Amino acid sequence: MSVLDIALNIGAGAVALAMVLCGWRLLRGPELTDRILAIDTLYLNAVALVVMLGMRWSTPLLFEAALIVAMLGFASTVALARYVTRGDVVE
Repeated sequence: MSVLDIALNIGAGAVALAMVLCGWRLLRGPELTDRILAIDTLYLNAVALVVMLGMRWSTPLLFEAALIVAMLGFASTVALARYVTRGDVVE
């Protein structure tokens, strides 16, 4: 077992714990803004997990998938924030 394998195991565990905590904040958040931030952090954790899986399996396909998830997550966070502040997404 190499040092990279150990680091990926520790990193995957840390990201999984962060995803569980974000899921808890998403379900129990007292305010809507807490829930929006939890969704934003949850997709960032998903991107990190996909990148780590791509490193473990040595496939470039997962890096492209992580890029797509990051772009969709950013666009959805912006759209949701606009909806909460203005009441509509498109002007």
